[in-house]
Amino acid sequence: MAKVISFQVPKSQREFVRYQEDRGKHFYDKLHQHPQLQMTVILEGKGQFLSGDYVGRFQPGDVFFLGENAPHVFRSDPEYFDSDQNLRSEGNTVFFDFDSLGKALGELEDLQSLKKFREYSGLCFQLVGKAQEAVVEIIGDFKKSSGLYRFQLAIHLLTIVENAQEELIPLNRMNLNRGLSEKDGSRMDQVMQFMLENRFQKITLEQTASLANLSKEAFCRFFKLRTRKTFTQYLQQLRINEAQKLLQETDLSITEIAYRVGYDNLSYFNRSFKNLSGKTPREFRG
Repeated sequence: MAKVISFQVPKSQREFVRYQEDRGKHFYDKLHQHPQLQMTVILEGKGQFLSGDYVGRFQPGDVFFLGENAPHVFRSDPEYFDSDQNLRSEGNTVFFDFDSLGKALGELEDLQSLKKFREYSGLCFQLVGKAQEAVVEIIGDFKKSSGLYRFQLAIHLLTIVENAQEELIPLNRMNLNRGLSEKDGSRMDQVMQFMLENRFQKITLEQTASLANLSKEAFCRFFKLRTRKTFTQYLQQLRINEAQKLLQETDLSITEIAYRVGYDNLSYFNRSFKNLSGKTPREFRG
């Protein structure tokens, strides 16, 4: 799978569309990017989806569309890394390599509308509603497709994105993630891995800065530039995302959930939860 940040999609030299099935206990858990655009359908498994300033969750049925060189990771929940748990993570992905079209992308009138997709560099989106349903159905046909029919399916997917409008939800923000250098990417991956693995513990800014081999001040600048969040804001978002999962999927008390996701103070947990989700934990649980 090559280096973390310069992740390469296995492909031939002249292939516009590549179809990939991921099957295993958990998804690839390193922050990575690649020059191909990507459309992924989550079939099974849950976890955190991270890209730049976006911190959210993924679950079965979700459809994500990523522009060229958008650093991202689908980080499966901790239980998916437990060998004792009989859990699976499954997803189907279509990659689009616009470079393989060469001069045709700029010269053929028929392909002019595809050029706009290059403006999505560094960005990620989620498809919802009818567009989501259509993508799930079309990607379901890729396994049995080849040649011109596969190319046709790929163009159909891009046409859905182009016409989605309100059903194409932007997740991260413009001009933030137009690719990371290999050095910065490896550093961000280390930081994210550490924060994800220890997000329910008492971790400090000093610890994380030391891991990144930066002074506290330099780390704060580095992290804020790439996530538009402070270290504390990002950590809170990771914890509140987990709390939302526990509120939806368990009968644990709010106090117990607050404690499990790293909050010793219930009122601070309630306040953080409402600031990030717009609802109190009780309202969110319904």
